[in-house]
Amino acid sequence: MSPSAASRDAATAALRELILAGERYRIAVATHLDLTVNESRAISHLMARGPMGQTDLATALGLTTSSTTTLVDRLEQRGMVARVPDPHDRRRSTVEIPDSGVRRLNEVRDWMPHAFDALGSDELSRVAELLVTIAGSLRDVTSDIEANQPSTPGHRRRH
Repeated sequence: MSPSAASRDAATAALRELILAGERYRIAVATHLDLTVNESRAISHLMARGPMGQTDLATALGLTTSSTTTLVDRLEQRGMVARVPDPHDRRRSTVEIPDSGVRRLNEVRDWMPHAFDALGSDELSRVAELLVTIAGSLRDVTSDIEANQPSTPGHRRRH
């Protein structure tokens, strides 16, 4: 059974508000940690998905590999990330969050869970399931949009 147009519109508006609140949260946390938004995004990807190669991180961020190299350089100088040699391929390195970065991130790690303070513990598992489903669907929609971007020489992706 498909949702009614009004229900879908209300859910879309709520998702838009959630995304806007998340963007504002990211800016506040990045400012607190003296990071740029893209540096904060890189840290979030590493926290959520674990260590990544620089090319994979660039793809996740939607940035060029050279921009990502510069970003990782800045984060590495500040002890927020470390490049670790890949044990299987000496030409590659993996970017991870070292203990020094974890210590800095501990300053803010307890802030996000407060988003769930208004919910009862019996609701949290269902909310988690719904958020995972919505995030997956949004990733799929985003992949479709990106796959259909014009690849003309004059077209420039903005990040």
